[in-house]
Amino acid sequence: MKESSAQDRWEHLTQRPLLALAVLFAVAYAVPIVDISAGRPLTMACTVVEWVVWGAFAADYLVRLALTPHRREFVRTHWLDLGAVVLPLLQPLRLLRLVSTLMLVGRRARMASQIRVTTYVAGAVVGLLMFGSLAVLSVERDSPDGNIRTLGDAVWWSFTTMTTVGYGDHAPTTGLGRIIAVGLMLSGIALLGVVTANIAAWFIERFEKDDVEEQRQTEAIRALTAEVRALRAEVAALREPPSRPDTASPGARQSGVPLLTERRADGG
Repeated sequence: MKESSAQDRWEHLTQRPLLALAVLFAVAYAVPIVDISAGRPLTMACTVVEWVVWGAFAADYLVRLALTPHRREFVRTHWLDLGAVVLPLLQPLRLLRLVSTLMLVGRRARMASQIRVTTYVAGAVVGLLMFGSLAVLSVERDSPDGNIRTLGDAVWWSFTTMTTVGYGDHAPTTGLGRIIAVGLMLSGIALLGVVTANIAAWFIERFEKDDVEEQRQTEAIRALTAEVRALRAEVAALREPPSRPDTASPGARQSGVPLLTERRADGG
């Protein structure tokens, strides 16, 4: 129980620093691609930053694995995190470091309870749009048959690909560029499904709240109607005149007749 609590505290403390490192990774990844004239020292510095960020995420995974009381269960349920940590080691490509960083940031964002689904989807759209544009530009810029030469062309292509519009005015010609295109298309379809499901769930929740409120009001009206009927019955009972009893009971009348006869006999 204490180890699980320590894991929760670690995840809470490292969430913002890791997100800041992810932003730093984005800058380091984008600078050599956007700035064609970047020298070798700047390029090497950006590469070092990328590996440092990946190392931070790898260390975070190892720390969480050490803090959890059920390590086998942790590895089984966090296999995507493990794959993202191991992925850059299989083939040290910048694109693999990009994919692994996106995967790890997404996993940590989903574990944060205060981040809502809408915020996560918006961040995922912006991140995929930016990284997809940079990735396809880096592999298509020097292609002899490529037609994605500028950052504007790459952003336009990424946007039309994620929305599954596909005008066809720009398209990747290399194998790696087409792999990026497949990833963007699948991501766009998945995000569109998440947005649609989120909107549908919001409407269903609103309708359920309206139904509950309507039922509550109906029950209140029924209870009020019953109270009004009871009050009417009480008022009607109060308005009825009390039954007037006879002035003399039969026994009194019978006893009074001889007495009146005797008085007449005495007094004349």
